[in-house]
Amino acid sequence: MEGQRVAVITGSTKGIGKAIGRRLAQDGCDVVLNYRSDDESAQAALRDFDGLSGKAVAIKANVAVSDDASRLIETSVDRFGRLDILVNNVGPFLIRPLVEMSDEDWRSILDSNLSSAFYCTRAALRVMRDRRSGNIINIGALNVEHSPVGVFEAPAYYIAKAGVIMLTRTLAQSEARFNIRVNAVSPGFIETEAYRDYRDEHKEAWARMIPLGRLGTPDDVAEAVSFLVSDRARYVTGAVLHVHGGLWV
Repeated sequence: MEGQRVAVITGSTKGIGKAIGRRLAQDGCDVVLNYRSDDESAQAALRDFDGLSGKAVAIKANVAVSDDASRLIETSVDRFGRLDILVNNVGPFLIRPLVEMSDEDWRSILDSNLSSAFYCTRAALRVMRDRRSGNIINIGALNVEHSPVGVFEAPAYYIAKAGVIMLTRTLAQSEARFNIRVNAVSPGFIETEAYRDYRDEHKEAWARMIPLGRLGTPDDVAEAVSFLVSDRARYVTGAVLHVHGGLWV
């Protein structure tokens, strides 16, 4: 493909999102980092992109809101003149049984994890269809399309992520005629800042359950995304790539 590819990654100033951004910048993409509110973290994240092949900018937008999601895509295209890759990564985790969940909890988790992917994808497709080219990656969750572990502890999250997988499969079929590939990456237990306190408590026990003997890193997920948006995966669409060290295969 001619020119420098442009990638937009939602929720990407920390953790898995930032690792994906760095990997795509190493691949030569110009990268748009997205965040909702933490300006300081956004500026710190941008410093981590110094010296990489691709340029990086940060755009503040709450992608759980339709207008903000559209603005993120429009601003990215205005800045770089194109859009080649969208990674729908944003999605907070909430441990709370369904019976204890408020209306606000439910809406927040579904909007952040599922509606955000819809809003951003809808806006991105208007650009990608015109170019008749593009890649969309949705970040799912551990085996969510089968028997997700912990679903009783975090039902809203897993329900939303199951919707993300269905969105992936639906779009893979509808957008193939426009040469747009849509895939998902479903991480297992990944060591990130967001869940460090919770996960540290269980880290050793979880590592013993994983056939590869360790928790994953954000870079492990980023490598999977790098593959799926590359020409090495040019005949792959509608796939769910599990990055979980062999857990619950």
